Amino acid sequence: MLRALRFGIVGTGGIAKSYEAAFAGLDRGMLVAACDVDLAASMAFAGRVGATPYASFEEMAAAEQLDAVIICTPPCTHEAIAVYCLNRGIAVLCEKPLTISVPSAKRILAAATSSGSLFTMASKFRYVADVRRAREIAHSGEIGDIVLIENAFTSRVDMSNRWNSDAKLSGGGVLIDNGTHAVDILRYFLGTLTDVQIFEAKRIQGLAVEDTVRLFVRSASGIIGTTDLSWSIDKELGTFLHIYGSRGAILVGWKESRYHRSDSPEWHVFGSGYDKVSAFRSQIENFCDAINGTGELLITPLDALASVEAISAAYAALERNRWETIRSALDDVIPFPTVAHAEAS
Repeated sequence: MLRALRFGIVGTGGIAKSYEAAFAGLDRGMLVAACDVDLAASMAFAGRVGATPYASFEEMAAAEQLDAVIICTPPCTHEAIAVYCLNRGIAVLCEKPLTISVPSAKRILAAATSSGSLFTMASKFRYVADVRRAREIAHSGEIGDIVLIENAFTSRVDMSNRWNSDAKLSGGGVLIDNGTHAVDILRYFLGTLTDVQIFEAKRIQGLAVEDTVRLFVRSASGIIGTTDLSWSIDKELGTFLHIYGSRGAILVGWKESRYHRSDSPEWHVFGSGYDKVSAFRSQIENFCDAINGTGELLITPLDALASVEAISAAYAALERNRWETIRSALDDVIPFPTVAHAEAS
């Protein structure tokens, strides 16, 4: 039996609590060290999980025999922490958004390549069981050729005192924050995204960054995807992902997921919705399997880079008010199959 991998976590704020819950009862890995510039916060977190607290990630990496590090700090700090750890041979799971610029993301990937250390970006919705099952159903051709995908992440959240709305720390507003999840989901279903357009709505919270946007993407295979993102409105939806095909539709919801074919009124329930702790645990387990060589990363370093490239292009589209080409380093992503291809395989 493989030993439990030793994890350190950098940043013990809100998102770290989700990892705390996910590690509880996990046999593949354990949190042995916690770091935060606020030592009191680090000590409180470490005390809850039985880890050693640190105020410096360099000190933590030097003092502990770590197999992996989870980075939960603001995006502007990700490159420095990730590169430092990767160069020390420590595998890195970095929270989204990966970085605030494409060159920064490329430097992280270069460090991973040169050091031979494993690297991935966290994107919890790829690990939601219903999302993965929805992709299988769509990939099978059950609802025909995919024509349109719609996604929405909207909720009223006061962002006036949160680092996510400080562009110097986060890289922007709701587009880079929630949009990173959206772009990763769209790529997961559609493959390579080639173009992006975006429209900003009225700013409600008086922030210096965007708080509500509508994003459009085109895939290499000609499918359109849309995403509504907001910190200031709630669309009151029971679902967050719709896949529309030529012969039916798939709805992925917060509490239930279902699909149907257009030649039948019957809806088929295939999942019980979004389970945050389960998604985080699945993400950690996938990372552990990849470190141990018993599985492959669901989100590769190139997937992480592609997310940054898409968001960068989206900001250019917002500034220039036009469709923007996504400049991508990816040329080997298999596009979403047509029905003919799916049925023949």
